[in-house]
Amino acid sequence: MATRHRIAGAALAALAACGSSHRAPEFGLATRPVLSALPLPTGLPQPVPVQLQDAFPALSFFRPIALVAPPDGSDRLVVVEQSGAIRVFANDPATAGTTTLLDLSGTIQFGGEEGLLGFVFHPGFAQNGWFYVYYSMLGPRRSVLSRFTISAGAPDVADPGSEQILLEIEQPFPNHNAGCLQFGPDGKLYVALGDGGSGDDPLNHGQDLTTLLGSVLRLNDDGSVPNDNPFVGGSNGERPEIWAYGLRNPWRMSFDRLTGDLWLGDVGQNAIEEVDRIVRGGNYGWRVYEGLRSNINPQGLPASAFVPPVHSYPHSDGTSVTGGYVYRGSAVPALQGAYVYADFGSGRVWALAYDGSQAVQNVQIAQTVNPASFGEDADGELYLCCFDDRIRKFVPDAAGPPVTALPSTLSATGLFADLATLTPTTGLIEYAVNAELWSDGAEKRRWIGVPGSAQLGFSADAAFTFPVGTVLVKHFELPAATGARRLETRVLLHQISGWTGFTYRWNDAGTEAELVPDGGASTTFVFEGATRTWDFPARGQCSQCHAPSFGTVLGVRTGQLQRDFAFPLRTDNQLRVWNHIGLFTTDLGDTAALPAWADPSDAAAPLAARARAYLAANCANCHHPQGPTPVDLDLRPHVSTAAMRLFGVAANNPLPGGSGLRAVAGQPWQSDLWQRLQRRDAAGMPPLGSHVVDAAGVALIEAWIAAESP
Repeated sequence: MATRHRIAGAALAALAACGSSHRAPEFGLATRPVLSALPLPTGLPQPVPVQLQDAFPALSFFRPIALVAPPDGSDRLVVVEQSGAIRVFANDPATAGTTTLLDLSGTIQFGGEEGLLGFVFHPGFAQNGWFYVYYSMLGPRRSVLSRFTISAGAPDVADPGSEQILLEIEQPFPNHNAGCLQFGPDGKLYVALGDGGSGDDPLNHGQDLTTLLGSVLRLNDDGSVPNDNPFVGGSNGERPEIWAYGLRNPWRMSFDRLTGDLWLGDVGQNAIEEVDRIVRGGNYGWRVYEGLRSNINPQGLPASAFVPPVHSYPHSDGTSVTGGYVYRGSAVPALQGAYVYADFGSGRVWALAYDGSQAVQNVQIAQTVNPASFGEDADGELYLCCFDDRIRKFVPDAAGPPVTALPSTLSATGLFADLATLTPTTGLIEYAVNAELWSDGAEKRRWIGVPGSAQLGFSADAAFTFPVGTVLVKHFELPAATGARRLETRVLLHQISGWTGFTYRWNDAGTEAELVPDGGASTTFVFEGATRTWDFPARGQCSQCHAPSFGTVLGVRTGQLQRDFAFPLRTDNQLRVWNHIGLFTTDLGDTAALPAWADPSDAAAPLAARARAYLAANCANCHHPQGPTPVDLDLRPHVSTAAMRLFGVAANNPLPGGSGLRAVAGQPWQSDLWQRLQRRDAAGMPPLGSHVVDAAGVALIEAWIAAESP
């Protein structure tokens, strides 16, 4: 046997010397592997299995124009009637009665397009009892924005004498009053205003920044102007309240509760209805354009001079768009991530899939009677307020066509050719990151699959962009001398309506993993003599860590990938290999100079770099500008120490016994951050998914804070 090995070794040496065809491979992968077809749904099924159900058969509402859930955990609903009554009731199909929260019918101007047109609760309603209304008045004709307060000791009744008028806008005509009110994820109040009415915007309000008409306003909760509005300090009389303009009659707008995007339906005039995604300072073209149709355009301005609609439709499909919501409930999974909107005239209801830059699918899902407004309950389930006096709820159609559902087992996903060895299917590329997210001591493996010849958009220090159909896989297991315990395998899938996350829970034998229900799960087990608890995330929780404002995908970014990995052909730099096989839209050239995050466990690396990488991997996905937390802390690795707003800054919710500061240079024990990392209660960080303190991580942050100069 030894002789055979010596002969084989000599033969290999001779082959290596024969010529270039037997040289060592130059890259870890020679070519890009083609991703196998996977049975994972990326789009809306056609037709979508959904039906509209009478939500409250015993109740009737006169011209309902809003349905809102109080943000107080009470599972109640409020329906607003255009004539002035605001009614509150339990969110129960068997509900037979309502309580009048407030009745303005004897005060306001009602008729045609005028009346009580807007309502919203303050995000802190449970504490302050505030809600806001928008209504029409005469003498002079005007729209009024007011704040009311709930009566002391009567949570279902407002104090009529508590009204505080925040804003009054004169209206030259009785139509195009708009009036939708929404609080954004930034805590600001957004107000939609029409162009003032008549036809063709005769006073050109849509393009006039010196009037509030034809705009979306952004206000503080007391009606004052935020100093970061786009037209604050303008030199030509621009109204600082304006957030966006160029609108005709923006009838209903809403914020996507996952991404924070502001969606709006703008009613057209003679030909076109449009759906818009509102951005800071955007000009949406009216009266110069109606949708993409040139209207009153003496200068011949191109449509590209304005923010185009995400979607528009002709009057052959409907005559008055009713803006809706991006569906984030769980009752109708086929609608997940789709923008659902309607037309008041035709009664048609559509689901629109948006890939982050354009509409890619639009499917009619229902038809009903005069859908005037949409609403959400506390769980994100969707309702329609209709002018036949009914409230309808979107529910799954059990008799409808089957939905392309998520596979029920990991083996059925096709992601792995062999589950026993975790051998991936063709086209899934394994990778590793520099700074691991702490997962209670679990070890992880990661793979990415990009469909066909699609490519990733590259950024040196921000998030990449990913084509629809991209799939990311992360496997968790606890290491042990006697054999690892497989826990879960998570999947992040880029559908045409956005990213969705789901996970598979391994059985005790480690032979198969089953799809975890929407609501998540938890398990307790004994591992190496210790009782362990492991949480499997609910699908709605995925977005809490994979924040859209941080790019959703956390590990696939330059600083994390800038490292070597043992590819099938050879160990090589990951970015170098991905660039070589054409995975990026642009050639990165020499990847050696690209930034890299430090490995927090590498004692040879600079202490500050290790600590900043740890915070970036574990905390920056929430703590960054426009992040999902209200705390103005920026833990991204490339910002300066001062810009982090960490050292010497007062904690928003200081822990007892500390200094009240987020971090105190030279004194980790007086630092709120250091204390939170050691806790796993409601005050601990990270706030979910962990039951075990990362002792090494705590020691690293302690050493870093201690080394910082006071």
